Amino acid sequence: MHEFLLVLASLVGVVVIGFIAKVITPEIMIEFGLWILAGGLLIGIPAGLWYHVVLYRALKRRMTLPSWWWRRPVELHDRLTPIEFEPVRPWFVAGAVGFVLCCVGGIAAIAGLSIGQFSP
Repeated sequence: MHEFLLVLASLVGVVVIGFIAKVITPEIMIEFGLWILAGGLLIGIPAGLWYHVVLYRALKRRMTLPSWWWRRPVELHDRLTPIEFEPVRPWFVAGAVGFVLCCVGGIAAIAGLSIGQFSP
């Protein structure tokens, strides 16, 4: 059910962004998308880096980390107690917000480029 809602939200988002790109000029939509993308990178990269540092520090105390821990860190969340997960969660959420902003900004810029390419 969650996957269906995620796909539905994505499709609605693409339609809304496409509608906004049609209402405003494609150039403004491209600029808007690139600014959102840049904001997502400015939030997501430092937050993601610090999330990995905090997760490493929390897990290193109790176990030897597997070699893949930095590529799939979410799989290690269940090995943390709720108290250990408290300092990790804000950075995890901030990184996710940055990722979502990057996706939205990229889609907005692509929508603006596509509409600009095909409109007279």
